[in-house]
Amino acid sequence: MSEFRFYHVTPAGKLVSVDTAGEALAAAGGGGYAWLDYCQPTREELSALVGPLGLNPLSIEDCLDEDQISKIDDFPGNAFLLFNAFSCAGRRLSIHELDFVLGDRFLVSVSGRGPDGQRILDGVERFVELDTDGARQGPAFLLHAILDEVVDQKIEAIEWIEEELDRAEESMMADLSRFDPARLLRLRRDLLAVRKSLFHEREVLVKICRKDCPFVPEAAIYSYRDIYDHLTKYFELTEASRDIVTSLMEMHLSLQNNRMARSANETNATIRRLTFITTIFMPLTLLAGVGGMSEWSMMTGPKNWPIAYPAFLLAMAAIGLVSYWLLRRLERKDREPPTAE
Repeated sequence: MSEFRFYHVTPAGKLVSVDTAGEALAAAGGGGYAWLDYCQPTREELSALVGPLGLNPLSIEDCLDEDQISKIDDFPGNAFLLFNAFSCAGRRLSIHELDFVLGDRFLVSVSGRGPDGQRILDGVERFVELDTDGARQGPAFLLHAILDEVVDQKIEAIEWIEEELDRAEESMMADLSRFDPARLLRLRRDLLAVRKSLFHEREVLVKICRKDCPFVPEAAIYSYRDIYDHLTKYFELTEASRDIVTSLMEMHLSLQNNRMARSANETNATIRRLTFITTIFMPLTLLAGVGGMSEWSMMTGPKNWPIAYPAFLLAMAAIGLVSYWLLRRLERKDREPPTAE
């Protein structure tokens, strides 16, 4: 749903709310400038500004297209800037587009709504009212006040990602079997999106600080440099978080490999023990099969069974002990480290 607010910024830096964009522009003709703030505007509402403000149709297309990267474009009579705002809701990161059209006597801001339904720039006018000294100096200073608040809020999203990384690491170390590696992939994707946004926003600030934008006076350049410093800091934090994500993914893979190797070793040990037992009982089973009850009685005579059968059992026990001793000796010999020649 479209929503808009129109202000006339007096020469003293005070925001005066008016009903229409025409009233704000007419009041700016007598001094000060106009601030036209739109939320989810329609194409018709933005197209109505082409005549009074000289907006380029490409700027309108960019305002309506939400799949754009941060940039700055200079046109005759105005400059178009595209920035991003971050928000976190429901353990998900959202990136929102903010569009600005800056002129000598006006500032047009276009924004959308966050996951909670609130306006992205909701309440930003309060920060502008607190900085009347800056607001009265022109639209470029008003734009700085808005961008400064938007950029300061980015740290909340970056800190949220860092906290998610800490929780992911704790969860991985606590119970590897129940850990979902998809969490790391989602965080990695969020970090890439944040890094991409911060990278292009820095490029925008570089152009402004290089005095490439004719609608930002030299007196405002120092304020924009402060925003550039914040973006550089956040970019470095994002790079550090990307390294942490990579380390966690490698750690998860290493722990999984160790777990599989441990399971394989346990299986090998079990099979070794079963093979050891089977090897001992193989000759005994052969003897029992060849010299069974009837065969042994035939060889020793039916009347001699009270002596023959205990002797046969003792012989089998002796053979088992000898087999066990030989196998243990061979096993110890295999475990001995090779001697250097």
